[in-house]
Amino acid sequence: MMPWWALAILVLGVNFAFWGTVGLSRLLDQLTISRWRSRKRAAYPGNVVALRHDPGGRRSRQIHLSVDDVAVLIPAHNEGAVIEDSLRAITKLVPRKNIHVVSDGSTDDTFEVALRCGVKAIKTRQNVGKAGALRDAIERFKLGERFPVVMFLDADTRVDPGYFAAALPLFDSLKVAAVAGCVRTDTRRMLSPVGNLLTGHRMRIYAIGQRVLKFGQTSRHLNATPIVPGFASLYRTAVLPLIDINPAGLVIEDFNMTFEVYQNGLGRVGFTLDAVAVTQDPDNFHDYIRQTRRWALGLWQTVRRHPPRLNLFTAMLALTLTELVTSSLLFVILPVIAAVLIVPDLVSGAAGWPGFASVYAVVSIHMTLARIFYGVVVPDFAMTFLVAILERRPRLLLAGPFFPFMRVLDSAIGLWAIPLAWLASSNGVWKSPARRAAPRKHREIAPSPVPAAATPEVLDAAYAPQPAAAAFE
Repeated sequence: MMPWWALAILVLGVNFAFWGTVGLSRLLDQLTISRWRSRKRAAYPGNVVALRHDPGGRRSRQIHLSVDDVAVLIPAHNEGAVIEDSLRAITKLVPRKNIHVVSDGSTDDTFEVALRCGVKAIKTRQNVGKAGALRDAIERFKLGERFPVVMFLDADTRVDPGYFAAALPLFDSLKVAAVAGCVRTDTRRMLSPVGNLLTGHRMRIYAIGQRVLKFGQTSRHLNATPIVPGFASLYRTAVLPLIDINPAGLVIEDFNMTFEVYQNGLGRVGFTLDAVAVTQDPDNFHDYIRQTRRWALGLWQTVRRHPPRLNLFTAMLALTLTELVTSSLLFVILPVIAAVLIVPDLVSGAAGWPGFASVYAVVSIHMTLARIFYGVVVPDFAMTFLVAILERRPRLLLAGPFFPFMRVLDSAIGLWAIPLAWLASSNGVWKSPARRAAPRKHREIAPSPVPAAATPEVLDAAYAPQPAAAAFE
């Protein structure tokens, strides 16, 4: 019979234990030598390794990067309800002239809102997909020639004031090719009980995934994170020409760009919990399932595209994928096992059903309801309790009993995506989840109109969207 602690290991995961240990080591390292590093930088202010871009294409003296060195590129498809809020937040942190928007075939007022906010804006003639819009906008705006670092920012994302102060120093190491932002879900919206359940589930994933997994995966010596999320990430522009941003057949771009950083030996990925950006997560099951399906499919399509290599990244990725599949199978099968175990207690004559008695006998040999409770429900609720403390959200405890069912849903979607990644091709054309403007009390008085920083342009699609075997949103 499987003991409860074996179930708990499958629920929490070997990756959780391994990367949590690495992350703890990283945290101790930061605490013990951060003061020494600070004193060293103060004593030798010229000992800096970040390089500023020269508009003439040359490299000038070595300096610390600042927000003046950052280009912000926002791809947007029908984001008129939220993009103004995002632009207000980012223009407080980055010079307005550094901000660029590409409206990808939008049919709403996304492009007009961007121009009204006084940032550089262009639009595509048709929806070519996020990756295609990014690639074309980088070329059209000549971001690689004008800036040493570019931020890819989703149109529904608000960057916190301390983001750049925390993220840019990571580029002081020339080995860092990209910096991943720390995502937080937007809690300003008034949501239904279902919306609170879905966003609470995402909050829990973000809190544990970033504090334990990603913090460990982006350490100096064991650096192997599978994704630099595209919601608010920074890349050195010097590595972008070496990355195929928009390969054919992928539904999303951020997994692929991260894989290319590691598999092409372009450098490491940096991450700090202090580089925070807030994003809107789906608040209804239709959008949640669609987005989760898109993410899962994008992961496995990227795995298909990148053959394994003899390096740390491939080894850590293999561990992650193995555990992802096994834990997903467990969560998909558990409801069936629980149903088999509970039916005889609910229906007195169930033991006499044809075939059921033998099924019950086999299942009960290996599992009991008590073991499911102590091995799955209790550890899962313990994670919810921890996140409720970390995020100061006691209301998460009310949704805690429902989160295992969300994990069953996520697991089913993830398993569904595996064969489909090899059977279907995607064209990257996207449709954003339903957006909700922030409540008025959270919105600031609109700034006075600012003349647009660039003449409006329309990008010709560099290619016609390829037909896909199935449509994915």
